[in-house]
Amino acid sequence: MAAATVAGAAATAAAISLFTYYLFLRKSGSMLPWTLTTRGNGRRTRRKGLVEAIGNTPLIRINSLSDATGCEILGKAEFLNPGGSVKDRVAVKIIEEALESGDLVCGGVVIEGSAGSTAISLATVAPAYGCKCHVVIPDDAAVEKSQIIEALGATVERVRPVSITHKDHFVNIARRRALEANVASAKRETNDMQTNGSAHAIVKTLHPKQTNGSAYANSEVPHTGKCFPNSDSKGGFFADQFENLANYRAHYEWTGPEIWEQTKGTLHAFVAAAGTGGTVAGVSRYLKEKNRNVRCFLMDPPGSGLFNKVTRGVMYTKEEAEGKRLKNPFDTVTEGIGINRVTANFMMAELDGAYRGTDREAVEMSRFLLRKDGLFVGSSSAMNCVGAVRVARDLGPGHTIVTILCDSGMRHLSKFFNDEYLANHGLTPNATGLEFLDQ
Repeated sequence: MAAATVAGAAATAAAISLFTYYLFLRKSGSMLPWTLTTRGNGRRTRRKGLVEAIGNTPLIRINSLSDATGCEILGKAEFLNPGGSVKDRVAVKIIEEALESGDLVCGGVVIEGSAGSTAISLATVAPAYGCKCHVVIPDDAAVEKSQIIEALGATVERVRPVSITHKDHFVNIARRRALEANVASAKRETNDMQTNGSAHAIVKTLHPKQTNGSAYANSEVPHTGKCFPNSDSKGGFFADQFENLANYRAHYEWTGPEIWEQTKGTLHAFVAAAGTGGTVAGVSRYLKEKNRNVRCFLMDPPGSGLFNKVTRGVMYTKEEAEGKRLKNPFDTVTEGIGINRVTANFMMAELDGAYRGTDREAVEMSRFLLRKDGLFVGSSSAMNCVGAVRVARDLGPGHTIVTILCDSGMRHLSKFFNDEYLANHGLTPNATGLEFLDQ
């Protein structure tokens, strides 16, 4: 009984002390800007529908990396979006712009070639706009990604991974599927009108809208009922995340301003990897417009040519020169980042430099963050954090660095978080600290 009384008194004293300390911090104004809640500052506590729940993700201090470097390393927790990744923003922007322009109508099919996250986001968001979704995905992507997409009600077409220059690259197939859906829709409309002349007029207007200059848009495509977009749909729209600048605009108009507001403009650097290039382009351009002194960097995975493009002005990879590139785009356990061409979105980026990471660094970083911070993040997020530490070490203590936590580890279980898979690639994690960044 006495022990319980003493314990209760101690707990009460501790609570009073913590509350007093909190009041002191609030009164003195010494709380860091990203520790302040925004709920009372314009952020809606009740959202209208799924779309309004996207964005306004928290900017969290990654304690282990901040303490190790003497910098404030902050991660934009995009894995907390409804669709589980930063691509939710892109899906919303692409669909809304397409509906506004008339390229997509309610009841139409949004079609995309994606290695996973964008496809999941499109499948999540499309129904909120009254649309369907059809995804073409390379069959070497983590199997749980296609399972999630199917569970969301989208049609999934898995294809073998080939070069973007091949007509059967998943992006080129997706482009053709959109054209097929539009032609089919035009034929149905023509049959309803019973006017052959109008059929030709309709089909002609659909071709240039969907080809985007591709030589493969009109290629013959073998298809089955399973692969072909819904026959009852009102046409198809090719999302084209790599070249559609709605991707860039989503981050220039949305993610970048959030980062600036959440840090109160006190950040010194931003770093992120690029797949389509939309995130790093939109955020970097916005931050540079707000403050030219904010330094922005690319973090590039193995085999990608963007590091050399940024640092030397030439798209080139050692794997290509040595004839070691086994598949497209390159051999790496990371997914959704790295590319060997310059996209329209990436061309919008304003970068001060680039860093290159390795698969081992990404794997080790993911396990380090899980052990030290309880952060269960995917491969691209882990690579971004490797980049954040590199930037922090180069800038020195006392700086604030922001990166993107793109998605969680939940959609990387069969590969990036699979012990057997990693062992087969010689990537079994064994580090106890951050020593893997010193090798």
